[in-house]
Amino acid sequence: MSRTAKIDRKTNETEISLELNLDGSGKAQIQTGVGFLDHMLELLTRHAVIDLSVAAKGDLHVDQHHTVEDVGICFGQAIKQALGDKMGIRRYGHFTLPMEETLVTTAIDLSGRYFMVFSADFPSQKIGEFDSELVEDFWQATAANALANLHVVLHHGRNSHHISEAIFKGAARALRMAVEQDPRVPGVPSTKGTLSS
Repeated sequence: MSRTAKIDRKTNETEISLELNLDGSGKAQIQTGVGFLDHMLELLTRHAVIDLSVAAKGDLHVDQHHTVEDVGICFGQAIKQALGDKMGIRRYGHFTLPMEETLVTTAIDLSGRYFMVFSADFPSQKIGEFDSELVEDFWQATAANALANLHVVLHHGRNSHHISEAIFKGAARALRMAVEQDPRVPGVPSTKGTLSS
């Protein structure tokens, strides 16, 4: 059974086309117009071992916020769509990732309910031309639209680029674990019998 999704979203602020294959090989085709986001999505794709294609046009003359948030919305919707009824998945994933002086833990539950805890402060407001606060905005949009619990905890870190990269890589590894098929659980991994709400 194919675990793929295609999301097309058009608003007055952004136009996005996103394709996802949860059983991919780490292939990324990313063009959002936001260089740092492209970099983060490329490494997310590699570490989650998914295939991800994103083409986005946004109102970058205003700022990067709408583009980053809306790509997160589409990514979350694609995860939800590709998982379908979530039969046989592991559901939970977690990873603690070191990135030089930085250490980040991420944990995810594909529960069908949204909640997010983001405990990570960035030492600088900017990572190049990228607003560091947009890292949280991206993951909040993703978790809300995937209907997932997501916890991100920065244990320590000095460099904002390293912190962001550790968050994206750690979340990718946690997602990889959560969407994996569990050969010991053929049905939905919940005593309720559903993970749809």
